[in-house]
Amino acid sequence: MCVIDRPETTAKLQARSEIRTERLHLRPPAAGDVPALTRFAGDYAIACMTTRMPHPYAEADARQFVTLVARQDTARERTFVIETDGEGLVGCIGFHRMAGGPLEIGYWIGRPHWGQGYATEAVRGALLWASQDWGRRAIASGHFADNAPSAKVLVKSGFLYTGEVQIRHSRARGEAAPTRMMVWLA
Repeated sequence: MCVIDRPETTAKLQARSEIRTERLHLRPPAAGDVPALTRFAGDYAIACMTTRMPHPYAEADARQFVTLVARQDTARERTFVIETDGEGLVGCIGFHRMAGGPLEIGYWIGRPHWGQGYATEAVRGALLWASQDWGRRAIASGHFADNAPSAKVLVKSGFLYTGEVQIRHSRARGEAAPTRMMVWLA
């Protein structure tokens, strides 16, 4: 898949580091998030639907994640935890580039919070931010073929299927899985 994105510009390097939607607050992860990250990401049902998350997921993994995010080049990548006022941290969302690939969005919501529309609201809010604050015009994403809920979130958020299926490795599964690729254009 070839997605052409506008190059990073100095005018957009100072994009807000937090995003607010109607019910959600997206902000950079902090050390205080480690217990919730460990609890939710330790659920195989979450980890197996991602490419990079290991299983089991330990507290050390969460601490390492927070440290890595703090070192991100925010002109190229951004990662946020997703929280609600009443429930605290419910998930995570971020923009990253696979080696040589386009900018992609990925996300997960902790199992106790499934079915409440948090993923769709977070993705829509992050895409609006990426377009308006960060100056991005094209974002890719993909979902494992066996992850119908993620497919619904992406479609509701305005992504279109490209027709490409990539075979991507899932660390948690320990094997490759067909991944249906999609694109969003501002």
